[in-house]
Amino acid sequence: MSSAVISTSAVQGRPFVFDIEDADEACPQPSGAELAEARPPQRAFSTSTFKDARLAGVTPASRLAVRSTPEMVPSGIAAMDALTGGLPRGCLTEICGPASSGRTTLLLAALAAATRRGEFCTVVDASDALDPQSAAAAGVELDRLLWVRCGENSPEHRLEQLLRATDLLLESGGFGLIALDLGDLPQPAARRIPLTTWFRFRRAVEHTPTVLLAIERQSIAGSCSSLLIKLGSQGYRIKESAISQLPVFSHTQLLTELEITAEIVRSRMDRKPVRSAEITFASKTAWAG
Repeated sequence: MSSAVISTSAVQGRPFVFDIEDADEACPQPSGAELAEARPPQRAFSTSTFKDARLAGVTPASRLAVRSTPEMVPSGIAAMDALTGGLPRGCLTEICGPASSGRTTLLLAALAAATRRGEFCTVVDASDALDPQSAAAAGVELDRLLWVRCGENSPEHRLEQLLRATDLLLESGGFGLIALDLGDLPQPAARRIPLTTWFRFRRAVEHTPTVLLAIERQSIAGSCSSLLIKLGSQGYRIKESAISQLPVFSHTQLLTELEITAEIVRSRMDRKPVRSAEITFASKTAWAG
């Protein structure tokens, strides 16, 4: 008979002595078959099962709700409507271009079309550049137009006034068109508008019947705008002096017409990519008839 000494950590210095043979009889070891019967049944688990469980809550693209196309309203210029389909409601539209590129022409045409529909409009003028007589000559019903003048202070102060007024106007609602005229602000000042502000404007106008226009020299709203139109001047016509015998001086010439080009730079109206398209239309002066 053999014996063994086993020490436990619970009782230090007090070994237990027992016979190995007796221990084998008291604690018999189970056989392999008994161990197999005692184990719980194992379920097969594969990588594909894990992927299916992880993707169970993901909606397939084919079942996603189709994004509704916003309602389009006329811009007041037939050639522009043929290019863009009009101006989208509930969206931010950017109209950018250098000086004498037709920005004011498109703005006044959109205001005239909206007021003729019986809608109330607002122009938030950052540089106090709107001419009421020119607006009336373009067909704008001034009784339906709110003109927010930001004064003649520093560009930073005028920009702050424009942003505060826009927040109040979007929150109040009830306007068919809200135009932010940033065209005469210095470009560095206009670019100080953070992208989060444009995102807030876009969310505020979403699901409303308001057309939000931003008139700028260059695009500054980034991906927050649903439609980006770039304008440019292609040529002009000048009415010369009626007395052909006299030399023609620059101060005796009258500008009668501008040829304006318009191009869609970005459009989120549908899921199709933007086609490279460009149009040309004329803008006549009031004295040209």
